[in-house]
Amino acid sequence: MTTTAIQRMAVQRRVDLAGTLNSPDQAKVSSEAAGRVQKVMVEIGTEVKVGDPLIKVDPVELELALARAESALRQTRAQLGMNTPIGKTDVLPADDEIGSVKNAQATFADAKANADRARALAGRKLISNVDLETAETRLKVAEAGYQSAVDTARGQKALLQDRRASYDLALKKVNDATVRAPISGVISDRAVMEGEFISERAYVATIVKVNPLKLRVGVQERFAGVITPGQPVQFQVESFGDTLFHGKVAYVSPALDPTMRTFTVEALVENNDRRLKPGFFAKGSIMTKIDDNVLAVPDSAVSTLAGVSSVYVIKDNKVTQTQVGLGVRQGNLWEVLSGLTGDETLATSRLNELATGTRVGKDTGTPGGGGGGRGGRRGGGNKGGDGKGGDGKGGDAKGGDKSGSGRKGGEQ
Repeated sequence: MTTTAIQRMAVQRRVDLAGTLNSPDQAKVSSEAAGRVQKVMVEIGTEVKVGDPLIKVDPVELELALARAESALRQTRAQLGMNTPIGKTDVLPADDEIGSVKNAQATFADAKANADRARALAGRKLISNVDLETAETRLKVAEAGYQSAVDTARGQKALLQDRRASYDLALKKVNDATVRAPISGVISDRAVMEGEFISERAYVATIVKVNPLKLRVGVQERFAGVITPGQPVQFQVESFGDTLFHGKVAYVSPALDPTMRTFTVEALVENNDRRLKPGFFAKGSIMTKIDDNVLAVPDSAVSTLAGVSSVYVIKDNKVTQTQVGLGVRQGNLWEVLSGLTGDETLATSRLNELATGTRVGKDTGTPGGGGGGRGGRRGGGNKGGDGKGGDGKGGDAKGGDKSGSGRKGGEQ
C-alpha cells in the first residue's frame, strides 16, 4: 500500500456562465431621399465601414431642385449686394451698405437739406409759404422712403436666410441620393433592388457590428459580490468544439431580476477573425479570483460511494476513514473544503480493503497480519501468514486476532 501527504495548490475561482453573443450596435438604415434605385453596392455579408456607399438613388430630380434653390438664393444675394462665393457662409451686410438703402438715404439727406434751406429763406420772406410746405413734404416723403428701404433690406436679409436654408436642404438631398453606412459592420439584411422606387425614410439595409461582440449572461444572485468589470471570461461555442474564446467583463447590472434572481453581466469579446457571429450560444466561466495555498489531495486517495467522499487517514499504524468535502478538481488534485487539517497522511492504494481500525505494518505500510511459523512467510491481511515452511510453534500474530499453529501462523 502507498501513502501520500496533504498537498497545497492554487485554485482559480470561476462562475459558470451561459448566454448569447450579441452585436453591441445595430443600425437599420433608411433612405432620406425619394427616387428610383439606380445602383445597389452591397449584399448580405458585405463588410462596410463608416461612410461606405450602400445604394444610390437617381439624382436627376434632386439636382434640378438644387439648381432652382441656388437661383433663388443668388437673386436675393444680388439684391443685398453680396458677391462672395455662394458656397461660403453668408455674412450679412449692414443696412447702410445695401444699395437701395444708400439711395434712399441720399434722397433723404438731400430733402432734409432743401427743407432746411427753405425754412431759412422763408424766415427772410424770400420764398412763399407754398414753397416751404413743398420742401417739407418732400422731406417727409424722403424720410418714409428711407425707412421703407431699410425695412425692405431687412426683409431681404430674412429672405436670404430662408433661401440659404432651402439651398442647403436641396444640396443635402442631392448628397443623400447616395445612402452611406452610419456605422462599421456587416450587412445582415438588404431590402431594396435596383430599379424600384423608394420613398423618403424607406428601409434599405441592416448593419450589425461584429467586432467586438457582446456576451450577455444572467448570473445567480449569490455571486453579486464577486463579479466586477475587467475580470476575464472564457467560453466555447458549438460551432468550434473545444476552442476557447476569451473576453472581459465590461458591464455589471446594479439591479436584480426579481423573477429569475439573477443580474445581467455583459462581456466584450474581440472578434478580429470574424469567426464568432451574433446569436451564437456560449457556455463558459468568469474568472473571479485565485486562492493560494488550498488543501488538496490526489484523486487516488479519494473513495466515493453514493455521493459521499472519504479518505483513509493513517496515524500510529492505524487507519481511520474520514469523510471530506471536495471542491474543484485541477488535474489529478481535488480541493479539500472540509474534513482535514493539512498534516495527515493518506492511503492512496487498496482503498477497498481498508476500514476504520485496520492496522498497517510499520515497515511496509500494508494491512498487518501475523507472522508464520519458523521458516514460513509473513502473513497478510487480517489472517496470519501461511506457515507451510515451518515446523515449530505458531508465530506471533501481529495484526491478527489469534496466533496459529505451525501450519498456519496467525490465522483467525
